[in-house]
Amino acid sequence: MVLGGSMFLAFFRNACCTFLLLAGTAGLAGATPSASEDKIIESLIQRVAARANMVFLRNGNEYSAADAARHMREKYEYFKQEIVTAEDFILRCGTRSEMTKVTYKVRMAGGNAVRESSDFLYEELRALRQR
Repeated sequence: MVLGGSMFLAFFRNACCTFLLLAGTAGLAGATPSASEDKIIESLIQRVAARANMVFLRNGNEYSAADAARHMREKYEYFKQEIVTAEDFILRCGTRSEMTKVTYKVRMAGGNAVRESSDFLYEELRALRQR
């Protein structure tokens, strides 16, 4: 079967797009944060650990800031090959449970106001990037 000119161009275009998509995905699979981005992520985890007055809510349980930071660091080490930026870190390690898909929340100790952990982490990240 011989392809006509427009059919060949459509086939070629689709083949090229597929190749580029796969190549881009393969490139991300081995990605890791740059040294400067890794430093920001580590600083973000340290900021979490320093919040002794904050309770982290994960899968219906309450955790100290130190425990939350330890959990985020473990997730970071596990998913590091998929993380390039601090924003990636927040989405992958600080937003929700991989097992239950339930979002993480934070609450000031002794308080009733609960908010999304991602909101807290993005605020901390903004403060870090402004320094």
